[in-house]
Amino acid sequence: MRKNDMVRTQERMYTTALPPQHSDSDSRIIDTPGPSLHLYQVWKGNNRFCFNGRIILGPDSRSLFLTVSLIVVPVILFCAFVSQRLVEQFPRHIGNLIVVLCPLFAVYVVILLLITSARDPGIIPRSLHPPEPEDDGYVSSISSDWPGSQNGPPGVPPTKDTLVNGVIVKIKYCQTCMLYRPPRCSHCSICNNCVERFDHHCPWVGQCIGKRNYRFFFMFVSSTTMLCLYVFAFCWVNIMKIMDAYHCNLWRALSRSPVSGFLILYTFGAAWFVGGLTGFHLYLIFTNQTTYENFRYRYNVKMNPYNRGCFRNVGEVFFSKIPRSKHNFREMVKGDSSSVFASSMSLRHPMSPEIPKTSSDIEMGKRQAVAAEDLEDIQSQIDSVGGLERCGTQPRHTNWDHKTNWESSPDIQMLAAEFGMEHGSTGRQKIEGANDLKT
Repeated sequence: MRKNDMVRTQERMYTTALPPQHSDSDSRIIDTPGPSLHLYQVWKGNNRFCFNGRIILGPDSRSLFLTVSLIVVPVILFCAFVSQRLVEQFPRHIGNLIVVLCPLFAVYVVILLLITSARDPGIIPRSLHPPEPEDDGYVSSISSDWPGSQNGPPGVPPTKDTLVNGVIVKIKYCQTCMLYRPPRCSHCSICNNCVERFDHHCPWVGQCIGKRNYRFFFMFVSSTTMLCLYVFAFCWVNIMKIMDAYHCNLWRALSRSPVSGFLILYTFGAAWFVGGLTGFHLYLIFTNQTTYENFRYRYNVKMNPYNRGCFRNVGEVFFSKIPRSKHNFREMVKGDSSSVFASSMSLRHPMSPEIPKTSSDIEMGKRQAVAAEDLEDIQSQIDSVGGLERCGTQPRHTNWDHKTNWESSPDIQMLAAEFGMEHGSTGRQKIEGANDLKT
């Protein structure tokens, strides 16, 4: 009787688990032959896309509405309440020019803002597989502060050395994108992308600032500074004209034009902010640094390998050709669409433009991958324990291929049961078999 129970237990242990049931939308993705989705629909970063992938935005692109309002509202107030007095105080053609220049300048600033925000900053394409060990010409160098080799692919060093203008520069391996970042490239934790010549992630623009949009970002910041100074100056001119016309002091003039006083205070504070930012980035351009490098590497202590002189640095930013994007977000996904389904199921939902992707989804996918690896390790420990028990205590049965009776510790049983509930029925079947054999 006990032998029959053991045979039934063995059959239950090695019964093939039924495939998981999928929804109708998932089945359509699997059953559709060939590429069926655009790249922006299965994009693994946190970006948002508009107009069917023609425009790429950052995950915090809603801040654009605040930034645009901070630019447009003061200009509307200036044109509605201040410029009308200037038309009367100046000759007609000069007054009309003052009125027209301000809104035109504001439109120019908003266009630069939208170009900076809606442009690919220089995203590096992700690799489908980790690189082969020593498959390039770099010299490997294991960093002492690396938290452990188990965090990266086996055989792939965490850092490598490369020469930049005769100076050795370390490049790091990105576990998310599965590639060695090119020099001056960094992974943005907000957008979840590796960006070429990464400068910083600007919350006012809602986008990373990199190689392909840094020029427009600087033009936007500097133009905003000039717009603030323009409104600030002519508001003061309006106050002075009121003082001369009514022979009054400053406070009475401000009471006659309170909008001018408000705009003077507003543009004064804004000019300090964007003006200081413009000056800081002028320093970075002259010395050929990025914001990330300036805060992290401190080239005033060590040599900057990218500095080629002031004039060449300025020419590199403003007069060099902007490289084309490495992505065509509207192209169809290459390869078998089942791989697309597999990547989408790792985030517990199919990737589609209607369902936004968040950082918590990405972290959940990473935790599931780690859990799957832990489950495999636990199962291998169980199998090894079973092999030892079979060799030492149990006779060989003809119905069993290579596994027989085994006994595991309560900790292993508990972990295997926990991971088995999440990743399939195979782990639960083995635990049930183990309990039957023990009884």
